[in-house]
Amino acid sequence: MPYEPPTHAVERSLRATTGAKVVAGVDEVGRGAWAGPVTVCAAVTGLRRPPVGLTDSKLLTVKRRNELSQELLTWVTSHALGHASPEEIDDLGMTAALRLAAGRALEALPVRPDAVILDGKHDYLGAPWRVRTVIKGDQSCVAVAAASVIAKVQRDKMMAELGIDHADFGFADNAGYPSPVHKAALEERGPTPLHRLSWAYLDALPQWRHLKKARTWAIGSVPGVAGQLGFDF
Repeated sequence: MPYEPPTHAVERSLRATTGAKVVAGVDEVGRGAWAGPVTVCAAVTGLRRPPVGLTDSKLLTVKRRNELSQELLTWVTSHALGHASPEEIDDLGMTAALRLAAGRALEALPVRPDAVILDGKHDYLGAPWRVRTVIKGDQSCVAVAAASVIAKVQRDKMMAELGIDHADFGFADNAGYPSPVHKAALEERGPTPLHRLSWAYLDALPQWRHLKKARTWAIGSVPGVAGQLGFDF
């Protein structure tokens, strides 16, 4: 399906209105997974012409996404990844975990950004970062699209490597997200150390329900909780 390529329009606007010189695009992957970390990529691209075909990672085939990721790793001015572990997600809630992972990514960049373009409508970063949220920014903004592709490919690779010791769960194929193989392995074997134990999927596993961690964060502060998935897929 044809789609409009991303542009530097938002970055140009930020530069003009705030005086920002270094603008980072930020996107996350793994929010709705049952297992593994939530991963955030921060990418700085400047105003150069992006690689052909750059768009939201979800619109790309696996083959094209992997090819484009390799190109982006040398094309971007800089990039960094930040992760929040399953334990941190359980302890803090998804919104705070996203903030933690994004902060780690931004702090790991060689130059601190003056402004951040954040995919979505919720600013989970907040102060001290100067943030512009953009709905579907991973399709419309070059830096966010680049962050989207890099984050997805790198987290998928990480989950495949982590999944070697948990072959029945199919992490190399599902990256910790819901799938029939993942569900069947959970029912038979229960959660692994990679699983988020405060997630709703455990409600449908009577034999493993005793492992579920009670949420200790304020429900009103974590809009990401609504994205947790049970077994109805």
